[in-house]
Amino acid sequence: MTNRLFDRSVAPAALPEADTRGPWRYLWWLVRVRPWPLVLGAVLGTAWMVPLALVPLVIGRAIDEAGRPGGDQAGLLLWSLLALGLGVLQAAAGAGLIQAAVGAEAHALSYTHRVLMRHVVRLGATLRDKARSGDVAASAAADVESIGNAFEVVGRTVGAVVAAVLVAVALTATSPVLGLAVLIGVPAAVLGIGPLLRPLQERDEAQREHMGVATSQAGDIVAGLRILRGIGGEAGFAERFRRTSQDVRRAGESAGRMEAWLQAAGVLLPGLVTVGIVWLGARLALQGTITAGELIAFYGASAFLTLPVSTATEAAETLSLAKVAAGRVCALLRLTPDDTQPAHPRPLPPGPLSLADPHTGVTAEAGRLTVVVTPADRTGDLADRFTRPGGPRDGTPAVLLGGVPLDRVDLAELRSRVLRSGPADTLFSGTLREELAARADRSPRELDRALFAADAADVVEALPAGLDTHVDEGGRALSGGQRQRLVLARALLAAPDVLVLEDPTSSVDAHTEARVVERVAALRAGRTTVVFSDSPLWRGVADREARPGPDRVPGSPDRSAGVPS
Repeated sequence: MTNRLFDRSVAPAALPEADTRGPWRYLWWLVRVRPWPLVLGAVLGTAWMVPLALVPLVIGRAIDEAGRPGGDQAGLLLWSLLALGLGVLQAAAGAGLIQAAVGAEAHALSYTHRVLMRHVVRLGATLRDKARSGDVAASAAADVESIGNAFEVVGRTVGAVVAAVLVAVALTATSPVLGLAVLIGVPAAVLGIGPLLRPLQERDEAQREHMGVATSQAGDIVAGLRILRGIGGEAGFAERFRRTSQDVRRAGESAGRMEAWLQAAGVLLPGLVTVGIVWLGARLALQGTITAGELIAFYGASAFLTLPVSTATEAAETLSLAKVAAGRVCALLRLTPDDTQPAHPRPLPPGPLSLADPHTGVTAEAGRLTVVVTPADRTGDLADRFTRPGGPRDGTPAVLLGGVPLDRVDLAELRSRVLRSGPADTLFSGTLREELAARADRSPRELDRALFAADAADVVEALPAGLDTHVDEGGRALSGGQRQRLVLARALLAAPDVLVLEDPTSSVDAHTEARVVERVAALRAGRTTVVFSDSPLWRGVADREARPGPDRVPGSPDRSAGVPS
């Protein structure tokens, strides 16, 4: 449900930076960014709640007018019309309150989603090393929803507070004793709920942590399901996930029990206040201190007070959950990318670019195909050095790209001219054509050439609608070899000046690999290509082969020089 009044689009560039110094500061930042939905919700919430509080008082006066000997019928009619007017006002304000509350909730949801997605893009490939995928998914779903719920209840809460104060003042003016009972009883009922909030928050945090672990495990299992079946590990991982699911269930039950106690307190405590006020009012009526109409008014007003207390209970609960959720969101937003923009970037030379690593001795000549033979467990570290501009973190010199240190290259230029493709790459959901040819300036001929070079044309032909077939997230319906060839085709179609490939044919058979290496070498002729592989087929088509010394591979002590061949 959306409303154009609250659905004005905000350009990504205009989205301000979030305040991540703490959960309350983040929630207050959301309020400051766009306060009007909350202000309107508070006004309409007050206009909706106050008539509810005044109706019992008006009806009490009408009863007194009707019961007075020789009562004034005009006065009775006036109070009756006033009660009707309050009902109409409440109905109109209630309709507007729904719209305002949804608008405030949509604002919190939208902005939190935007700042999360923007930061995920900023983190890029470093996100996998800094946060579990389950934490990101849970924040984008459950945490964002919890924050939105807190904004939705603000209007009703403000209205409840104003109405409760108004009722207390009105009752005090009629009977100071009853007014004092209300002024003491209602805050006491609200404060009595307070001790339950901390345990609820702690149990919600525990449940959220278990949910993040379970989501991460589920994603890992789905991504590697074919491999798990192949090695007979499917049952073992299913049992592990079953245990994790039970942990989530137990944590949810624990949080649910505490929430049930909170809800019960929200009914019991204001109920006790109502019973006490009615008993005291009845005693005063018997003594003749108050009239029958005033007694009815007191009863109706005290019964109404259960609504503000229950609303306050709901607000306390949602704010507690929102605090936990905002803390999780802030933790993600505080993650910093390893790749930073240099203060004074240097431009790269035009044309083919060379790569040279002074630390490992590995060099890739401009416009040539270089195969780097290195231990499989160190391939990712070397590929990071060749493509990540974070700079030398262990005291080693930076890699030179076209003679320019990698940590001095402008990030936008680096990402447009250097592309890394490895086993962690995946396929996103959408049509295969959109997935492969994301850039509009790629022609159908170039797409066909990339598919041919990756030996993926048969994969496309086997799909029901060819390139227009919708691909599930991660390409789950495809085999490992099919996914790898399509990912390779996507990298080739991008046609970067420098292409770094990590084991690009590890999931295909030898015949397919032979075709791929020959075609890739032909397609990439004149452009710099670095392939990390120990396959003799790749080494056979290489213009140059490099073997960094084992002690020079990132993560190893620096004791010997690399040995390029």
